[in-house]
Amino acid sequence: MAVADTTLDVIRTVDGVPLMVKLRRAERMRKIKALGLIMPLFVFLVVSFLWPIASMLFISVQNPEMAEVLPRTAAEIQLWDGEGFPGENVLRTFATELREAKKAKTHGKVAKRLNYDIAGFRSLIVKTARKMPPPDTPNLLDELIKIDKRWGELKYWRAMKKASPPYTVFYLLAAMDLDIDVFGNIVSAPENVSIYIGLLERTIWISVVVTVACLLLGYPIAYLLATLPTKQSNLLLILVLLPFWTSLLVRTTAWVVLLQTQGLVNDLGMLIGLWSERLELIHNRTGVYVAMVHILLPFMVLPMFAVMKGISPSHMRAAASLGANPLRSFLIVYLPQTIPGVAAGVLLVFIISLGYYITPALVGGPKDQMLSYFIAFYTNRTVNWGMAAALSVLLLAFVLVFFALYNRLVGIDKLKMS
Repeated sequence: MAVADTTLDVIRTVDGVPLMVKLRRAERMRKIKALGLIMPLFVFLVVSFLWPIASMLFISVQNPEMAEVLPRTAAEIQLWDGEGFPGENVLRTFATELREAKKAKTHGKVAKRLNYDIAGFRSLIVKTARKMPPPDTPNLLDELIKIDKRWGELKYWRAMKKASPPYTVFYLLAAMDLDIDVFGNIVSAPENVSIYIGLLERTIWISVVVTVACLLLGYPIAYLLATLPTKQSNLLLILVLLPFWTSLLVRTTAWVVLLQTQGLVNDLGMLIGLWSERLELIHNRTGVYVAMVHILLPFMVLPMFAVMKGISPSHMRAAASLGANPLRSFLIVYLPQTIPGVAAGVLLVFIISLGYYITPALVGGPKDQMLSYFIAFYTNRTVNWGMAAALSVLLLAFVLVFFALYNRLVGIDKLKMS
């Protein structure tokens, strides 16, 4: 209940508080309650999605090994111009810190980092740390060359200079088949290590083929599910969803059994006369396509089925009553209404395909591995987190570019199931 204060010309409630103040308080409390409701979801997104991505971006530019293990050497060698050999003060600092790192057993960390730049640098650091003369030894560079003649090559000192800053674009450039020289210039990486752009192209091509195959196979399946009576469509829908109840590893391994040279597919083909000799269907691109299409097909069918189920059959009958033949009715009346489902299915399958690892690793050959295989390789085998993070950033950047182009050409509003 509110009363009017004629003196102040302000509407007040019965407890004397201005009504506008009460309304602002109520609105503020409503916003606080709404924020409280969405806060758990926001925290979950930050912890499970945004924080890992931010960590990945940070790791891709981290370069802490030299700065942590040989901090004074890293600081002094950055002042070196890269021409000629480093000065005596740099060499003595390097000798002192490497001897200390050998005692602390931390020299392997910097040796591993330098090995990313030049293969064999790890063994050079380990060997030198074991035989390093005292820092006050005259002609220290000559003594280092006596330990290993590779110290007489400038490229090893330049690699140390390049590895000395605590942050670097080395990994990101390497993921794009580029490199940065000692003078700070971006140059093309050597041909023997320029593989990642080709890997990205292969990953995109496999994803495109799998997406197109899923679309061609999934559209008639979704149409059949949407037009059959409910009892029959529910049974078929269970068959479509059945792969979700089986482990991805089990499904992939099953294709290894089926597609091998002595497998059931070859046996059936030979039996019915489709081919006269057993085919190589595994550890090649054919096996990758077959296994990935089988696994990802439900992700294409379900969005299209959801849209097709909402299309009234009377639309096609109306088109037929106006003189359109079945093909024309389908192309002009039915197909445009299914575009939201097609758009959602294509987007979902393509993005999932880009990050596939287990299936290509098991059924594909060496030339069929996708970018995710090398991300796992650097993470699990070489423990090169910087390179793994840089390749992940490359894949993420392509997904964002694809999503932006998709939004511009198709429009995210096409994904609305209405």
